[in-house]
Amino acid sequence: MYQYIFFDLDGTLTDPREGITKGVQYALAHMGIHEPDLAKLEPFIGPPLLESFAEYYGFSLEQGRQGVEYYREYYNVTGVLQNRIYEGAPKLLASLKESGRVIATASSKPEPLVRQILGHFHVDTYFDYICGASEDESRMSKESVIEELLHRMALPKEEWKRALMVGDRRHDVEGAAQFGIPCLGVSMGFAAEGELQRAGAIAVADSMEEVLRFVLQKEKTDQGGV
Repeated sequence: MYQYIFFDLDGTLTDPREGITKGVQYALAHMGIHEPDLAKLEPFIGPPLLESFAEYYGFSLEQGRQGVEYYREYYNVTGVLQNRIYEGAPKLLASLKESGRVIATASSKPEPLVRQILGHFHVDTYFDYICGASEDESRMSKESVIEELLHRMALPKEEWKRALMVGDRRHDVEGAAQFGIPCLGVSMGFAAEGELQRAGAIAVADSMEEVLRFVLQKEKTDQGGV
């Protein structure tokens, strides 16, 4: 049975498309790059910004840090709430809570913003642990966020096999795999075609209802049900 459910945020529970892409657009403009097509900036949703600036625009570490600063000028004031929660997400969280699961976030978004967004959508009370990236560079990758979450939970290593990551990008799958934790992908997010499967997701859900069925079906299977 999966007892500990770790959720990514962007692209998994919420659609942050407008705020993030406009934030990146704002940052690029201040770096002398005009990018009118917001759709081209959707790959920035999910991974750490420093990584994406380097991958997609060839920024050096110094340039990436400057880009992140510009991004925050826009996002932390305006973009953070240019966001919507996916249909069915509150019901999913409520059902998991009612079933006795321990629910946590493992997001590469700075933790104060994770808390702000969950509070804005009135779902923060469902979470036993809210863990995100640090505001400096000490905790950015999904692996480091999950490591911090496991530390806060004081979860014994033998219990890790009862944890499940839920996320929409390969970074969620690969980060969880470092701890032997499987990842259930969700198709409503921002992964490229086949990205989650290639990364090793154990399955891909197409709705919040499918996420819930996957978790509860595992419980029935472990109990000898069909």
